[in-house]
Amino acid sequence: MIEVEEGNIEIYGAREHNLKDIDVSIPRNKLVVITGLSGSGKSSLAFDTIFAEGQRRYIETFSAYARQFLGGLSRPDVDKITGLSPVISIEQKTVSKNPRSTVGTITEIYDFLRLLFARASTAYSPATGEPMIKYSEKEILELIKATYDGKRIIILSPLVKARKGHYKDLFEKSRKQGFLKVRVDGELRDIVPLMKVDRYKTHDIELVIDKLQVDDASQSRLSKAITLALKRGKGELLILDYDEDKVKHYSRSLMCPSSGFSLPEPEPNIFSFNSPHGACRNCNGLGVVSEVDMDKIIPDANLSVKKGGIAPLGKFSNSWIFRQVEVLLKSEDCSLSTKVKDIPEDLLKKILYGTDEIIKVLGNSGIHEVVSTFEGVINFVMRQKDDDSSRSIQRWAEGFTNVVTCDKCQGTRLKSDSLMFKIGELSIGEVAAMDLLDLNNWIDDADKSFTKSQKQIAKDVVKEIKDRIDFLLKVGLGYLNLNLGAKTLSGGEAQRIRLATQIGSELTGVLYILDEPSIGLHQRDNDRLIKSLKNLRDIGNSVIVVEHDRDIMLNADYILDIGPGAGIHGGEVVSEGPPQKLINEHSSTAKYITGEEKIEVGEERRKGNGKVLTIKGATGHNLKAVDVDFPLGKFICVTGVSGSGKSSLVNETLYPILSQHFYRSIKKPLPYKSVKGLEHLDKVIEIDQSPIGRTPRSNPATYTGVFTDIRDLFTQLPESKIRGYKKGRFSFNVKGGRCEDCKGGGLKLIEMNFLPDVYVPCDTCHGQRYNRETLEVRYKGKSINDVLEMSISEACEFFKHIPKIYQRLITLEQVGLGYVKLGQPSTTLSGGEAQRTKLATELSKSETGNTFYILDEPTTGLHFDDIKMLLEVLNRLVDNGNTVLVIEHNLDIIKVADHIIDVGPEGGKGGGEILFTGLPEELVKVNASYTAKYLKEELKR
Repeated sequence: MIEVEEGNIEIYGAREHNLKDIDVSIPRNKLVVITGLSGSGKSSLAFDTIFAEGQRRYIETFSAYARQFLGGLSRPDVDKITGLSPVISIEQKTVSKNPRSTVGTITEIYDFLRLLFARASTAYSPATGEPMIKYSEKEILELIKATYDGKRIIILSPLVKARKGHYKDLFEKSRKQGFLKVRVDGELRDIVPLMKVDRYKTHDIELVIDKLQVDDASQSRLSKAITLALKRGKGELLILDYDEDKVKHYSRSLMCPSSGFSLPEPEPNIFSFNSPHGACRNCNGLGVVSEVDMDKIIPDANLSVKKGGIAPLGKFSNSWIFRQVEVLLKSEDCSLSTKVKDIPEDLLKKILYGTDEIIKVLGNSGIHEVVSTFEGVINFVMRQKDDDSSRSIQRWAEGFTNVVTCDKCQGTRLKSDSLMFKIGELSIGEVAAMDLLDLNNWIDDADKSFTKSQKQIAKDVVKEIKDRIDFLLKVGLGYLNLNLGAKTLSGGEAQRIRLATQIGSELTGVLYILDEPSIGLHQRDNDRLIKSLKNLRDIGNSVIVVEHDRDIMLNADYILDIGPGAGIHGGEVVSEGPPQKLINEHSSTAKYITGEEKIEVGEERRKGNGKVLTIKGATGHNLKAVDVDFPLGKFICVTGVSGSGKSSLVNETLYPILSQHFYRSIKKPLPYKSVKGLEHLDKVIEIDQSPIGRTPRSNPATYTGVFTDIRDLFTQLPESKIRGYKKGRFSFNVKGGRCEDCKGGGLKLIEMNFLPDVYVPCDTCHGQRYNRETLEVRYKGKSINDVLEMSISEACEFFKHIPKIYQRLITLEQVGLGYVKLGQPSTTLSGGEAQRTKLATELSKSETGNTFYILDEPTTGLHFDDIKMLLEVLNRLVDNGNTVLVIEHNLDIIKVADHIIDVGPEGGKGGGEILFTGLPEELVKVNASYTAKYLKEELKR
């Protein structure tokens, strides 16, 4: 039993997943690290027990009525937890997949920037480039007389701008004041009793003040109408040219004296790309648009239409679309067998973009064949992409398009009007495109362009912006910019943004749980991260970090080492206490921290096969026209500080090039000039840490394909042949052999209404997934469900005399997954386990030795022992003649590589250069490299 200390978080009898009924005491208001092997139970303790219980308690504070809408949270398998504070989890998850979510919006910096530009910017005329001027009422009157002399106009007063509501009271009030008409969303309407608009839609409403013809006789009436319009519109009015139906904006705010161009008074919503008042109309505020790629529509002009010359049509079939195209071709003496390059340009344009003409040709039978209003192949593709079609059809259509920067807003996402407001010489679009480091400098200099009153207005807003930028810089994210889409962030970047946001919120008395915040972070930035974590602790919070990083462990106040092994061999507390206590106990973790055990560098580096893959002139993102050689047959490591351009070079340039070459992938690589050496490879494989499946029905057996072989084996058994069982009988995903009560899941969901839902073993099959008849078929006394319940080590022994099955299973054991059950749901596998499952799947395949493997930070979530095991697997791949390339910050990986490509020197625009290529021993001599500094220290250990 643990000794209870006052103020600690006490956990009694934790049994979630593989935890073995452990009791743990965690000190409050300290920086606590939970470490251990991958799969040892770290996340089970931190997230599935502590965080899950904190979240459940929070939900239970809601009323029963509210809880039924939120859904229930199951109680973690633990006897009791005391001393628990409100819990906030910061996990390795991208903040949002929404294309409208950016770094600026999720950090709230962009919201404050919008406010700053709305209150302290200067508008510049697009015609003259000079500051725009505010006019008096008299000056507005004279301008209207001059512009509309002799014309009929309607004078409008803006009452509502891009706001939701039914505005029933506004209409009724205006009616009682004697006004007869309004203009709602561009439509003139009579004001009638009980009038209202759709309360859930965004509306623009202008009050019709007067309708008149501008001439000498209407001078007095015009003057009174303008006075009233400006009063009702709070200094603004609109003039609608009745004959041309054009609207012009006038205000006491901003106008260009030369061109007459006017702008509304700046408000935060005109700087928002998520508002119809600010968003670019061409791209709807996304900054990018889809355009047809003609090279994908016509991949080979030497082919005929019949043989697939126009790719969306495919090869010839007796279909309606081909009959229409055939009629079009016959109209100009062509046929389906005519090569695309020989089709007249005007006719090809009709086929691709459609025509409204009625075209008749005489058919072979003497009857006219007619085509009218042909939609066109390209129009059809774009309609399928934008319509609510099935996802598979949309993906098909997207295969013929490219996403490109919007040419109207140049990627700023905003209307041109919004970009006319500037602080200093920069618009909000230009400011949002800056790296955070540059933005920090700009905000320091911005007040130099402010007037005295603007300085007073901007003071508090500037402080909020600076504080938030400062927090992001402290966690090593200075290379990001505000316009960067949230969905492009790595898990580590998203996590550190949330960490910076929490530091900025200055909450106290909270328990924060973080999942490896050091991922994606170069050693140079580790100190900043540690300071941020300590700062979070020092303001009165408890911080629990699931982490393997040596520096973070040594800077912790308290360490929990979970193990000693993984899976069924883990789930126990190996060591707990201050870092020094861990070191003295000589656990597996301690041995690596002290250097007693370490990953050794091989005696010789591999020479490779003498062949090279070369990319020249890569300029994507921040890459500065770099030329890079990738020597084949080696273990290559791409290094550099966060944001230096590693992912741009490898994930977004190299991998798409290889993927397009081998698999005709639709993903387009970032710009580059040329590539050489593709003929030396026969395939590319990217292995990441994404889950091997999204549902509990996916497991290592199904992912690796070994379950298919096992089902084949059961089908060949005499009992199966007597009963006529086919392979589908032994699948828990199809009808026939599975238990139909739980649909092969083994568990049933019990809805508890106001209480959390509960999963219980199926009453019919008792969690065995299959019906009684299927389970009666046995191999060596084991049913198909017994096999799924075996650990991989047990299954290796069980199937050792069946080479086809054994070969797949032994690779899973060799990558350190012997403790995992064959049927373990993929949703319970850690990132490291998922990645090693993928590696094992590749290892079990027959290979040619000419494969290019790409791994992005494969050490994420891995303990020192796991890294050692990972390296054995990667070295095995290279020894077989393949090329393995990893993007990595971990020095244990970097020091054993055969070839280093160091990118830098800084992140963002300060990076994008190749600092060094060659051996690790040579890299340490490069003074400009931050990696070299830390590698030199590592090699001395």
